[in-house]
Amino acid sequence: MPRRLFRRLAKILLCCLAASVLLVLLLRWLPPPGSALMVERKIESWLDGQPIDLQRDWRPWAELPDDLKVAVIAAEDQRFAEHWGFDMAAIRAAMAHNERGGSLRGASTLSQQVAKNLFLWSGRSWLRKGLEAWFTVLIETLWPKQRILEVYLNSAEWGKGVFGAEAAARHHFGKGAPYLSSQQASLLAAVLPNPRDWSASRPSGYVQQRAGWIRRQMRQLGGSYYLNRL
Repeated sequence: MPRRLFRRLAKILLCCLAASVLLVLLLRWLPPPGSALMVERKIESWLDGQPIDLQRDWRPWAELPDDLKVAVIAAEDQRFAEHWGFDMAAIRAAMAHNERGGSLRGASTLSQQVAKNLFLWSGRSWLRKGLEAWFTVLIETLWPKQRILEVYLNSAEWGKGVFGAEAAARHHFGKGAPYLSSQQASLLAAVLPNPRDWSASRPSGYVQQRAGWIRRQMRQLGGSYYLNRL
């Protein structure tokens, strides 16, 4: 019986691994219809008794503005073009910071955020982190960097019920994503750490200061020329 049970569990695990590989491979070319985070937010709104309408419209890579691409990289993951899914230097720095106490600092790359938002749930647990690592490896192996960033920009949360660059641009600035200015792109990137409490269209002093820092980082990265490295 133990051997039979072990074999069944092994088969189930192998089937799950194969299914995850096939799913990630298909999403290299097919736009994801949604994300696990969108489902999570919808369920949360039902439980709170305040249902929300999810806003999201897919924009392909060519229609997403370079300023927004570089702004997000400058704000969230400046080694995006170099690492293979995990920024070990940032992880070590975050661990050292957290050991000293105070507010917890994360070190998730854009690839890790895509893995979590697209396939998993929020919260901190070893199980979720392990699955996040697995999906991050799959994404980095099966997708080019441009695809990772394209999916990120179309899946990121930018407000209550607002997902993706197109919905964010219309919600905050009343225009389509291709028409965002550099300043507007930096404001959208500035609110990514806390998009449900911070506003790109009504930025606080801190958000404005962070957006200014992001624009300086964009210039130091080389602006749109950085994208040639992807």
